[in-house]
Amino acid sequence: QVQLINDAYNAVVDAVLGGDEVAEGTEPCAAILATLKHIRIPIVSLDVPSGWHAEAGGSGGISPDVLVSLAAPKECARRFGGRQHFVAGRFLPHDVRRKFGLNAPAYPGTECVVAL
Repeated sequence: QVQLINDAYNAVVDAVLGGDEVAEGTEPCAAILATLKHIRIPIVSLDVPSGWHAEAGGSGGISPDVLVSLAAPKECARRFGGRQHFVAGRFLPHDVRRKFGLNAPAYPGTECVVAL
């Protein structure tokens, strides 16, 4: 499987939901994580990379090249060491931003995603 993915694609999108549960061996996500750990092509992770804890960060998870945080970066994004980090969350309600003390980046024009 890993060789087939490496040969057939230019990137993989990691959109497995579950965080810690993935690292703890819950199937079918654990098998996907095991495959992702051996991929040589770039990995783009959505929100929290597979196998990472949302607060503590990565250990036992994957090492994505790109991270796309949804709404706002999670605490684990501080440990992200990949090439590019984006946030997609232009329409995060003001009340939510205020409640959690989030400082939304400036979104130019009508863009919904911004590079950090």
